Amino acid sequence: MDTLLQQIDATAAYLRQFNYDQARVGIVLGTGLGELVQHIQVEKSIPYHEIPHFPESTVESHTGQLIYGRIGNVKVIAMQGRFHYYEGYTMQQITFPIRVMKALGIQRLLLSNAAGGMNPAFKKGDLVLLDDHISLQPESPLRGLNAPAFGPRFPDMSCPYDKELSALLQQTAEASGRPLKKGVYVSVMGPNLETRAEYRFLRMIGADMVGMSTVPEVIVANQVQLPCAAVSVITDECDPDNLHPVSIEEIIAVAGKADQHLSNIFAAVVQQLG
Repeated sequence: MDTLLQQIDATAAYLRQFNYDQARVGIVLGTGLGELVQHIQVEKSIPYHEIPHFPESTVESHTGQLIYGRIGNVKVIAMQGRFHYYEGYTMQQITFPIRVMKALGIQRLLLSNAAGGMNPAFKKGDLVLLDDHISLQPESPLRGLNAPAFGPRFPDMSCPYDKELSALLQQTAEASGRPLKKGVYVSVMGPNLETRAEYRFLRMIGADMVGMSTVPEVIVANQVQLPCAAVSVITDECDPDNLHPVSIEEIIAVAGKADQHLSNIFAAVVQQLG
């Protein structure tokens, strides 16, 4: 535990040299979702492999850079690519950047991801605001972290997604003429996609879309009392009775088409947080 705290401190100290501690909004960009960078007046961009104790992203479409800059008058830190359990990292490594951003003074966190849509009302390219989630990941990112410096050991998760931040996302999307849908996200380990029977099971337990990320980061954000909100891009339709093979290339392509709209929403929301 002491080692992890020391690593967080060391990483934050390194990033302070480049003014990352001036940022107040953190952003995590998911698979195929990088257009938001075009909205950022970039002041510094550091590859993950140059940042002390940071993992490296091994997934295609995850560029692997930590960006510092401004959207309008609001300073932001943007993760261009995230980490996943299926890459071989521990839950503490996956969520390490969230703890570092909190240590740097981030006050709000926006997350995005690509997800398979199981709700029949969801179609490819839809943007869905996460209303709640179900974790089917193998373990919790809080496992073993019982020091008070990490936050409460048993954080409340009755409302993991900040209501005000989520409402702002929805209002901004509505003003653009394309309201967000709303749903429950289930996070699984991956990296394989699901079988027909698994889609039926996930739908039966209350999930609207499925992915392999986001939930560990949201759990840690709640532990460290960092208000967060998240949006999924529906990249494939997971109807078990009409299931077609899908490739990661197709998923990235669909995410890319929806990326501009999502990025416009995120950029508009960030400017309202100033």
